Amino acid sequence: MTVSEYKKKFIQELSPIYGQEETLSLYYWAMSEKGFSKTDLILKENEEFVKEIENDLLAIINQLIAQKPLQYIFEKAYFFGYEFKVSPATLIPRTETEELVEWILQILRSQPHKKWKILDIGTGSGCIPITLKKEFPNATIHTIDISAEAIAIAKENAQHLQADIHFIHQDILQTETLETYDLIVSNPPYVRELEKAEIQKNVLEYEPHLALFVSNKDPLIFYRKITQLASKYLAENGYLFFEINQYLGKETVEMIQNYFSAIELRKDLKGNERMVKVY
Repeated sequence: MTVSEYKKKFIQELSPIYGQEETLSLYYWAMSEKGFSKTDLILKENEEFVKEIENDLLAIINQLIAQKPLQYIFEKAYFFGYEFKVSPATLIPRTETEELVEWILQILRSQPHKKWKILDIGTGSGCIPITLKKEFPNATIHTIDISAEAIAIAKENAQHLQADIHFIHQDILQTETLETYDLIVSNPPYVRELEKAEIQKNVLEYEPHLALFVSNKDPLIFYRKITQLASKYLAENGYLFFEINQYLGKETVEMIQNYFSAIELRKDLKGNERMVKVY
């Protein structure tokens, strides 16, 4: 099979699932991971693949037909310009979370000489705490997750990116005390069971439900617990940041108002209510 024949097959098989534009993006990403630049794809379009590469590339098509995320196929994702290892034990980092991190960094940079002590709750791949450490090296950063598998992946990422992070294997819902922190951030599970019908297959079947879903009866369970802890363990003039369910902005703010008075609800670049700052 030649490069051009593979491209034709890739588009033919996958564009009915992903659409033409996304299929082309997936094609270029898959080929780059196999060592082909866009220039190579033009200059070598009539070259035959060696059998091993051809088999790998055909397997990629089959996995994408099953809607396995390409990030899980190659075990990597990009966040804030950094490469992170990901697995089905960790969520794939999202652009909305990058917006949250940028908002936090604005606060950190406004007090550049402060020795910030930060807690991230819900480590996942480590994209939030590691990025904060890389962008603001003077900060001391701790992170909590209930999943030992996620922490193992995050530790690999911290080591690879040379970020000094203190990892804590702990269930935040069972946590009664914390150290005192200047800033607490969390992107906890917030998708209600009733929203599963809206979730794409590639997320529903492959990403960790432990990190995604909460019950319809108490969708703010993590936010309430973390806010309660923050009301006791945030330092004076401290900050609490959340990524939130876009459908529950009003409810989230109303819950937080039981503990804090200064709250800012912010929309992401898509116009969805997605982030909260408490101070």
